[in-house]
Amino acid sequence: MRLAGPKKDLVIPWPFAATKVGTNQDTALLKIIAMITMLIDHSGKMLFPQYPIMRVIGRIAFPLYAYCIAVGCVYTHNPLRYFKRIVLLALISQPIYAVALAHTTNAMYAYSFTEQPLRAAVRFYVESWSHPSILLSLAFGILLIWALREKQLLLFFVVGLFCYQIQSKLDYGFKGLMLMLLFYVTCPKWYLMLPTVGAYMLWWGGLGSGYSLFGMQFGIQIFMLPALILVLIRTKSGIKMNKWLFYFYYPAHLILIYLLDRFIF
Repeated sequence: MRLAGPKKDLVIPWPFAATKVGTNQDTALLKIIAMITMLIDHSGKMLFPQYPIMRVIGRIAFPLYAYCIAVGCVYTHNPLRYFKRIVLLALISQPIYAVALAHTTNAMYAYSFTEQPLRAAVRFYVESWSHPSILLSLAFGILLIWALREKQLLLFFVVGLFCYQIQSKLDYGFKGLMLMLLFYVTCPKWYLMLPTVGAYMLWWGGLGSGYSLFGMQFGIQIFMLPALILVLIRTKSGIKMNKWLFYFYYPAHLILIYLLDRFIF
C-alpha cells in the first residue's frame, strides 16, 4: 500500500517579473545613439528651427531611453536605487532644462535676483517645474515597473492613476509611461515586442498629423518606429559605458545648447 505524499502547492509564476531579455542587450550602444539624437533634437528646437528634420531624428531618443530603462529594471536587483538617481538628477537639472529649452515663464522672474536673491531663486526653481524634463517621466516609469515586478499592485495603480491625472505635465505624457511598460513586459521575446510595441507606436503616431506617409497622415511621433528596429536587432558592439556618463551628459548638453544659443546663434 503506497502512502500519498504531501500535496505540493501549485505555484503560478508572476507573468510580469521578467528575468531575461530576448531583444537587444547592447544598451551602451543604444544609450549613445539616444544621447546623440537627443542632442540633435534639442539643437533643432533651439538653434536650427529652420531644419525640422532634426526634430524628426530626435523622436528616436525617448524610445531608446525607455527601452534601456526597461532592460535595466530586468537585471538590476534594486530598481529603486536607479529611481533615486534619476530623481536626484531631475532635481538638479530642472532649472537648467527650463532655461536651456526656453520653458521659462514670467512667474519665474517675479522677484529680483539683485534685491531678493534667496526668494527669487526659490521662486525661479519652483516655477521651473511647470514644464518638467523627460527625467520625471523616466523616474515614474521606473517606479511603475518596480511596482509591477514586485507585485505591489496597489502602488502600481495609485502611481499610474496619479501619472494619468498629471499627464499634461509629463514629457511624452501617459503614453510615454505605457511605452516603457510595454518594453518591459515584452522584452523577453522579440516576437512579442515587434507586434505589440509596433502597433502601439503606429497608434501613437496616428493620433497626430502633419506628416504624410503611404497616403496617410501621421504625427511626428510616428518617427519613433526606427528605434524599435534598433532594440530588436541584437548588436554586439562591445562598447562599455560608465554608468555615470549619462548623469553628467544630460545637464552638460543643456548648458552647451544654452551657451550656443545665448552667445553665438
